[in-house]
Amino acid sequence: MQLKNIIIGCGHNNAGTFSKKGSGIIGLGGGSVSLISQLGDSIDGKFSYCLVPLSSENDTTSKINFGTNAVLSGNGSVSTPLITKSQATFYYLTLESVSVGSKNIKYPSVSDSYGSSGKGNIIIDSGTTLTMLATSFYSELEDAVASSIDAERITDPQNVLSLCYSATAKLNVPVITMHFDGADVKLDSSNAFVQLSEDLVCFAFRGDDQLAIYGNLSQMNFLVGYDTVSKTVSFKPADCAKM
Repeated sequence: MQLKNIIIGCGHNNAGTFSKKGSGIIGLGGGSVSLISQLGDSIDGKFSYCLVPLSSENDTTSKINFGTNAVLSGNGSVSTPLITKSQATFYYLTLESVSVGSKNIKYPSVSDSYGSSGKGNIIIDSGTTLTMLATSFYSELEDAVASSIDAERITDPQNVLSLCYSATAKLNVPVITMHFDGADVKLDSSNAFVQLSEDLVCFAFRGDDQLAIYGNLSQMNFLVGYDTVSKTVSFKPADCAKM
């Protein structure tokens, strides 16, 4: 299929972390100049992606689908409402609570700098690595995770993440479940912890009161589908390297 009159930007002075293999950033947001908005009716407002784990072979790539190919269905597929707010670029979801094993921690109804309280209190973003949650809530979540792991904590030398362990330790990571409105998403240990170096693994969440974000480490090995017409985001566990 040929697509006409699509605006693709060319950057000459780019900041950020880019690998030599990457050609740039594709805009999948809800703003008027994003690729999704430009494709519009031709993809019926639907797209999905499947992000391969960091542990995948170097030549394994993540996949993106558009239109009817992006529809999620079948066993294990769950959906949550997509909330519209003034910041059109962002895709807002509603996080009700997070479970660590059998302990359920309710997410607070606090306003952040973008007015994200109650419904639409977190954005889902494929371009942010970590999952960021309200600081007070994160502290409670970290305590629950730490109390479930029988291993000695060590410090992240970069001081980026606060719950870290030796990479050689046998971590009995508890099951962490994100309870979105109408959709329970059960994370694998590879979604919850990230290896920062040969001898360091850390909890891939952190506290942030500016904006709550469901980042891409939490989304690895899930087929994540967006329907901007029906206003839903769907999740389905998948082996993304085999798709």
